[in-house]
Amino acid sequence: MSDEYNALVHNGTWELVSPTNVNNLVGCKWIFRIKHNPDGSVNRFKARLVAKGFHQRPGVDYLETFSPVIKPTTIRLVLSIAVANGWSLRQLDINNAFLQGTLAEIVYMAQPPGFIDSDNPTHVCKLHKAIYGLKQAPRAWYQELRKFLIDSGFRNSHSDTSLFILQLDTKLLYFLVYVDDIILTGNNADLISQFVACLAKRFSLKDLGNLSYFLGVEVIPQRQGILLSQRRYIQELLNKTHMEMSKPVLTPLPTHSSSLTLSSGSLLSDPTEYRTVVGSLQYLSLTRPDISFAVNRMSQFMHAPTDEHWNCVKRILRYLCGTPHDGLLLKRNSPLSLHAVSDSLHAFSDADWAGNKDDYSSTSANLVYLGTNLISWSSKKQNTVARSSTEAEYRSVAATAAKLCWIRSLLSELCAILLHTPVIYCDNIGATQLNFNPVFHSRMKHVAIDYHILRDQVQTGVLRVAHVSSADQLADLLTKPLPRSQFQNLRDKIGLSSRGLS
Repeated sequence: MSDEYNALVHNGTWELVSPTNVNNLVGCKWIFRIKHNPDGSVNRFKARLVAKGFHQRPGVDYLETFSPVIKPTTIRLVLSIAVANGWSLRQLDINNAFLQGTLAEIVYMAQPPGFIDSDNPTHVCKLHKAIYGLKQAPRAWYQELRKFLIDSGFRNSHSDTSLFILQLDTKLLYFLVYVDDIILTGNNADLISQFVACLAKRFSLKDLGNLSYFLGVEVIPQRQGILLSQRRYIQELLNKTHMEMSKPVLTPLPTHSSSLTLSSGSLLSDPTEYRTVVGSLQYLSLTRPDISFAVNRMSQFMHAPTDEHWNCVKRILRYLCGTPHDGLLLKRNSPLSLHAVSDSLHAFSDADWAGNKDDYSSTSANLVYLGTNLISWSSKKQNTVARSSTEAEYRSVAATAAKLCWIRSLLSELCAILLHTPVIYCDNIGATQLNFNPVFHSRMKHVAIDYHILRDQVQTGVLRVAHVSSADQLADLLTKPLPRSQFQNLRDKIGLSSRGLS
C-alpha cells in the first residue's frame, strides 16, 4: 500500500485542497490482488487505490470514456507475420498506466483510507492525473500513450486504432496496445531495443522479455511455430464449476441439440451461474474456434436459461476437460515475407439455413486464413430470416467479404502486399454464381443493397468467390452440431494443435 501511495504522490496525481467549492466528491478504496505466473505460482501481492467511479456524474465529472483495445484478429495477424519472418516478440507492461493520463475535467476525490494527511484531515484530493476506477481513466491513458507514439514517429492504424506502426526506410516496428499490456515486434532488433529504452524514459515499465503470456493466453514455442493456449484459464474455469473430474466428451454439443429452443426444459431458479459460465466461455474464443458455435448458441438463452440449456453448457465444459491443452497453432513455415505475401488470403464461408427453431433464422460462419494460419473466425446468428439456402449463404459470403476487406486494409498498413486476389470458398453453387451472374438478380430483389457490394468486388477483380465441395467446407464446424467423426476431422484441419505436440 505504501509503495502504491508513494507512486501516486510522486506522479503528481493530486493536490490537497479545501472542500469549500466541491460539488461532488468521489470516494475511493483499496483493492488487493494476487498476481500469478503462467504456471499458476504466485508472482506478487498487489495493492491498488481505486476511485469509486459510480459516484461520478456524466457531463460533469466525465465526458468521453471509450478507449480502444487491440482486436484479436490484429494480434493473430501480427503474430503470424512475426513468426513467419523469425522476428522477436517483446512484451512490455506499463506500471500504473492509468496514472499517466492527464484529466481534462475537474474531479475531486476523498483522501485514501489509511493515508489521511494529519495536517489537513478535512481536505480533499483535486485530481490532475487519472486514477483507476474513474470512468475516463482508460481513455486518458490511451490519449497520453498515443500522443507519445505519434511524437516518436509512429503512425496510428486506421483499421485498428490500438495498432501503431513505425517505418524507417526498410525498418519496421509494430506496437500493439491492450490497455497497459504491450506487444512490440519488428524486423530490426536494435531498433526495438532503442525504442524500449526511449519508452522507459517516458513511462515506468516492466520489460517482460520474450512474449510468453498475454491477456491470459500462453504463447508456447513449438517446432512448427508458436501455440496460443488458454490451458490455465480452462483449468480455473473447470475448478470453479467443479467439473475438473468430469468424464470428457469428444464434441462440445450433441447432434440432437439442433432442436433446442427457448422453451426446452424448465427455467432455472437462479440463472446466475449459467450466465457467468457462458460469459467465461466467450473469452475462450481468443484461441478456441472449435467451441465458437456452441458458445454462440448457448449465449442466445442468457435471458431465460433452462435446465436443458445448462446441461448443454456442462457438456461444453466436459469437452474442454478432455482438451485443455489444445490451442491455435501459428506456423512459421507459412510464406508471409514482408512486402510480398506470396501465399493467399482466403476464407471459408458457410451458413446453416433456418437452423434456429425459435425464429427460423440462419447461422453464418467463416474462417479466414493468411497462408496456412487461421487468423479470424466467426459464428453468428443472422439478423433477418432468409427465404432460401442461397440467400443465407449469400449473406454469409457478404459478411466474410467485409471482413476480408478490413484485413486487406490492415495488411496494407502493415506494409505487406498481397500477390494474389483473396478468395472466399462457398459450398453453395447458387450463392457462388450470384456473385457474378446478373441473371440471378431477379431472385434476390428483396435482399438489402449493401449485400450486393459483394458482387461489385467480384466483378472488379478485387475478390474471388469459388465453389468448394461440402466435404471440404471447414466453416461447417461453426454452423451446427456435428457427428463425432465429422467434428474431429474438421477440428484437426482448421489449425488447432495440442501443447503436447511439437
